[in-house]
Amino acid sequence: MTATPDPDADVKTPAELGYRLPAEWEPHAATWIAWPHRRATFLGPFADIPRAYARIVRALARHEPVRVIGTGAVLDGASSMVGGAPGVTLVDIPTNDSWIRDTGPVFLVPASGGGGPAAVTWEWNAWGGKYPPWDADAQVARAIARRGSSPIFEPGLVLEGGAIETDGEGTLLVNARCVDTETRNPGVSRDRLEAALKHFLCVDTVLWTGGDLAGDDTDGHIDQLARFVRPGVVVAARQPDRRDPNHEPLAANLALLKSLVDAKGRRLEVIPVDIPPRFGYGGVQLPASHMNFYVGNGFVAVPVFHEATDRGALDTLAACFPDREVEAVPVEAIVRGRGGLHCITRDEPAGGALPTVGG
Repeated sequence: MTATPDPDADVKTPAELGYRLPAEWEPHAATWIAWPHRRATFLGPFADIPRAYARIVRALARHEPVRVIGTGAVLDGASSMVGGAPGVTLVDIPTNDSWIRDTGPVFLVPASGGGGPAAVTWEWNAWGGKYPPWDADAQVARAIARRGSSPIFEPGLVLEGGAIETDGEGTLLVNARCVDTETRNPGVSRDRLEAALKHFLCVDTVLWTGGDLAGDDTDGHIDQLARFVRPGVVVAARQPDRRDPNHEPLAANLALLKSLVDAKGRRLEVIPVDIPPRFGYGGVQLPASHMNFYVGNGFVAVPVFHEATDRGALDTLAACFPDREVEAVPVEAIVRGRGGLHCITRDEPAGGALPTVGG
């Protein structure tokens, strides 16, 4: 099913068809990961990067199925490192890069609880045209969605998965800096964008935030800044070191978050989590944030950097998710690509299959 970004068009949107956007902590069918191969993405020795991905793939596969995408020599490289590992499946889909949180589909589930997921495939232009070529990555969401038997919705707007965060109860956190821009959606008003988010992501309330991290070339993805840990409660990055360029924008974002009210009328409870100060590689500051954690079936994988802030982040998230295993995942290599753990994963919610509708 192909839909347009015009909510007045005579095409039923997923909201009208009874879907909702699930929270990440809801049951997963699988995690998708794109195998890394673009050497220019990462500072320092590239050989460190596939090894880091392989450790993460194996760690996630202890909890839920992991589907690794690539093609040709890229998939051969993945096969040599994780092929045959329990719970890991290799899937032939071409890519330009490995940030599948942004290039993959956003999955919806039926609000009634019956049936299987649907997929929303947003447009992709490499964070506002920053890193050509992106032709293969622009097809990743559709390629993944078409492998299943889920309805597919195509809003026709640019949106990266790392730019949004939901509580599963109709609230969406969005950083305007990486959605409402002329490089992503030229000529589209904030009202039109908000209407499309509500219709295609099946949410009632869109909370626009701000802020960004030094070195984050996404312009401020929310999954580096603030994350829901349960409805009404978010953890948010804080930088107490006044010498760090992140100090002021994160303080402003914390204040903004505390003023917001969710879809159920609750003022957000905000739990600050300190992130490493002035973290970098080769003199380049990088977006090292513990907020880039990943919640899966029975576990929370938390990015750590062998910094003093690691322990506090692990303890805070363990308290937020008392019924899940909290695992520390070293990501010093991956952050050299200016992304993190959440950025390289895409969760697919659990559910049965529905007949394919066009696409």
